[in-house]
Amino acid sequence: MCKILPRIKEIALNEGITLGAMERKIGASKGVLSRAVANGTDIQSKWLEAIVENYPRYSAQWLLSGVGAMLSSESIGVDSKLVKTDPAKGENYVPPTAPIDNGCSNIKIYDPAFTENEKGETRPRIPFDAAAGALSVAMPGVSSLQCEQFPLIPTLPDYDFTIIARGDSMTPDILSGDELACVFVQESKFIQWGRPHVLDTAQGIVLKRIFNQKDAILCRSVNHDYPDFEIPKDEIYHLAIVVGLIRHF
Repeated sequence: MCKILPRIKEIALNEGITLGAMERKIGASKGVLSRAVANGTDIQSKWLEAIVENYPRYSAQWLLSGVGAMLSSESIGVDSKLVKTDPAKGENYVPPTAPIDNGCSNIKIYDPAFTENEKGETRPRIPFDAAAGALSVAMPGVSSLQCEQFPLIPTLPDYDFTIIARGDSMTPDILSGDELACVFVQESKFIQWGRPHVLDTAQGIVLKRIFNQKDAILCRSVNHDYPDFEIPKDEIYHLAIVVGLIRHF
């Protein structure tokens, strides 16, 4: 089997997309990647180049050889003024950003038939239409009486709060009604550009894939009917990455 194929699949998992979506992104015909992964056949170099070009935050060296880190160093460094360290968790706090079961996919659809955790732990659920600054009630040290609490979902990666998605701007990746598990990003160097995040802004809560601009955050929907827009960094109160979701069918 071509040794590059598992890493291509890992990129798709980490992006929370299907191989078919990746094929469309790089301009390949339907089945170019999915058939290769299924059958273990080689992929033309032009498609490997297209993957590197369209997913620049992944290391080309890692993709081709498996050597080094999956994410390129350029995709990690970022303006430090966006998010400040949470003193309650310490300066060295690194938010968990991958499911505990495989270490690859940051967004995964879990079976809603979960059981409550044995310790009786809870996490807040934040209304999607809440006013600006609403995520502050989910920050460490805030009284549990200040927001609605629900039993911790043990099948999800560790998370700080959940929020129910609304609207169709993130379809097909995230559907209206999906319950999103989110982790606060405490330091800007841990922001994973291009991944879905929940932003607590001066205009309210926003769910988008985010990209770094000089003094702003570029917000992008998955649904191409919705245009990109920017939010000034000084209008963002809190930032959280989506680490998992529950979908009710």
